Amino acid sequence: MTRRTLLQSAAMAGLPVRAATELLWVDYHVHLDRTVTLEKAIELSAQRGVKFGIVEHAGSVDNKYEGLISNDEQMLGYIRRLDGKPVYKGIQAEGINWPRCFSKEVVAQLDYVLSDALTFPERDGKRVELWRPGVKVGDKQDFMERYTDFNVQVIVKEPIDILANPTFLPEVIAAEHDELWSPSRMTRIIEAAVRHNVAIEINSRYRLPTLKFLRLAKTAGVKFSFGSNIHGMDVGKLDYCREMARELNLTPKDLFAPAPKGKKPIQVRWRG
Repeated sequence: MTRRTLLQSAAMAGLPVRAATELLWVDYHVHLDRTVTLEKAIELSAQRGVKFGIVEHAGSVDNKYEGLISNDEQMLGYIRRLDGKPVYKGIQAEGINWPRCFSKEVVAQLDYVLSDALTFPERDGKRVELWRPGVKVGDKQDFMERYTDFNVQVIVKEPIDILANPTFLPEVIAAEHDELWSPSRMTRIIEAAVRHNVAIEINSRYRLPTLKFLRLAKTAGVKFSFGSNIHGMDVGKLDYCREMARELNLTPKDLFAPAPKGKKPIQVRWRG
């Protein structure tokens, strides 16, 4: 990315020129689809002055995603498709045990792995997709305790680089977000992220986490990544990320960067 592009990005973000020339704007949460092909994504990336990290869903075959990557052969094909392109290569991992589907050597060829807690295991073992309309929540406090535990579990048990969609709540309780995400619950996630060197995504689609969470996280030393998680032509639009970067006065030392070879989480954390 050129200095001129970074300066243009600075103006768009409303950041001081010096700070913005040091910040590299990367959308690590870009999904391709029929509307935004790889070629179109590269074009949009150049137009918006934002480098893209492409992610495809990856995990066991019981995850019903179109284009799901579930074995080494499929992963290598995906990596080859992105090789030589001006994008980062990533996956959105599905399920705690997704690493068992792949060899360490193949996963280590990715630039990064992100995951989230939005596919939530209920007490009966059923996995609930929390982003779907109509999700029911009975005892809200009980749900929040189990959900917080699961967020921590994702950070601790999965060899990931980024926790995506942080503090998301299902539609039925979303209006109570600030009340339900108590300081103690936020702190548990933040402490786990710091301990395991997992970055927290600032998500433009859901406008999460809140500034309150982000301030706690920054004080604790969390690294941040930016993600649109927007399908279609609006990929790479990081309006909320830019807003939060201004509020937090983020500098390069606050931002996630892919780990070098030999130090990927799959290599240093996974003991499966």
